[in-house]
Amino acid sequence: MSHQRLAPNVSETSNQLAEALAALRTELELPAGYPAEALRDAEAAVSGHTLPAQDLTDVPFITIDPASSTDLDQALFIDRSGDGYRVLYAISDVPSFVPPGGALDAETRHRGQTYYAPDGRIPLHPEIISEHAGSLLAGQTCGAFVWDFELDAEAEFRTVSVRRASVRSRAKLNYRGVQSEIDSGTADPVLQLLKEVGLKRVELERRRGGASLNMPEQEIVQLPDGGGYRIVAAPSLPVEDWNAQISLMTGMAAAQLMLDGKVGILRTMPAPDERSLLHFKRQTGALGKPWTEGTSYGAYLRTLDAKDPRQLAILHSAGLLFRGAGYTPFDGEVPGSVMQSAIGAPYAHTTAPLRRLVDRFVLVICEALSNGTEIPSWARHALPSLPEIMASSDQLAAKMERLALDTVEAALLVNHIGQEFDAVVISGSKPAKNNGNGNGNSTNGNNGNGNGNGAPHGPYGIVQIAEPAVTARCDGEMESGTKVRVKLLDAEIATRQITFELLP
Repeated sequence: MSHQRLAPNVSETSNQLAEALAALRTELELPAGYPAEALRDAEAAVSGHTLPAQDLTDVPFITIDPASSTDLDQALFIDRSGDGYRVLYAISDVPSFVPPGGALDAETRHRGQTYYAPDGRIPLHPEIISEHAGSLLAGQTCGAFVWDFELDAEAEFRTVSVRRASVRSRAKLNYRGVQSEIDSGTADPVLQLLKEVGLKRVELERRRGGASLNMPEQEIVQLPDGGGYRIVAAPSLPVEDWNAQISLMTGMAAAQLMLDGKVGILRTMPAPDERSLLHFKRQTGALGKPWTEGTSYGAYLRTLDAKDPRQLAILHSAGLLFRGAGYTPFDGEVPGSVMQSAIGAPYAHTTAPLRRLVDRFVLVICEALSNGTEIPSWARHALPSLPEIMASSDQLAAKMERLALDTVEAALLVNHIGQEFDAVVISGSKPAKNNGNGNGNSTNGNNGNGNGNGAPHGPYGIVQIAEPAVTARCDGEMESGTKVRVKLLDAEIATRQITFELLP
């Protein structure tokens, strides 16, 4: 896909965009620099850090991440073992860098997670940890929680354990490079086995009724000259799915360890209600790709092709069924509801401790349970407070991502006012909801709710144009999955407001 620059007024538009993104940080009260006391905690932890006694630096681990990533949480090794496989999955030993009860601990609890703003990341941990000492960088000896899986011929795990060890990654790989090597047949044996195990784990997901929603990703990318941004919309690569299956497997193993030990915190999500499922099934039929009896939800989603306009509309509708996720702590008694319905199994967040607070606690609990040692009191005592911390940070991250995308979309369109575009309707007409200010403008917003500056008096839908890659609200009667022609009437960077009209 080609991408247009912000021409002709690149400098002016870029300045407005930079100001709007900076204002967004203030508007949302996003964390700024680290407090001095927290930084001192981090520096002391790094300078006094002791590596685990067990040495696994001879294992040729690799990392696979987006090319620009430097906060590397996971490293992988896979080998054949009898008729099955052995998977070693190293997760950064973040707990060893965060003294319980100190200023750094308090600041990470305040942040909850890393926030990925288009004008710069706001890390959960100071960069001395997240991008240096605690990151599983190639050639660097690091501490890690190493998950050790023995898998059978179908890639179901026979045995699982987790222990602290010293590791050293051999290579920092990126998804596109790995996919290219696998497709050309030149990939390292570990990568070939990742595909083999990943595909078998996908089949296990299908059998248990799990579902992966592989939506085309929209990523905000800064232009090389620093003069602006673009939005890259592209389907995920198969290797991303296979790699994610290893992380999902680890989260499922962590959940089972904690359930067996009757202490921990799960990531739970209820199944969609019957009314929502019935509505979704009707939509799939109306859009010409019916979800038939006998096909599981997850298997059906994997048949959808995002390049087909009607199937893209189905994918967007499917996302509405993935709702209600939360965190469920327990200590001494297993909770009544333990399932993460999209995964089709109990599940826990445990593979991204550099970027997500709750993983730090899950790791130390699982390591203690796996080895029959006492769970650290600081981890156990924190369990009741974690759901609120994580829910608050998740809401803030989602709002920031939505508003940042709205802002960049407005900037991409500001020099195209009056132009017409081909578009795909990803959400059909809805009755208008007027908030009383009567300005009647359509507003953009990927969730279909707009930015709060008003609502149209008539029906409206959500459309997606390909170039520049923008999803926005549009006035008019329209049907999901159809191709339409729209005209851009207005785009305001500061207010994140976009106004489209449907053409005959």
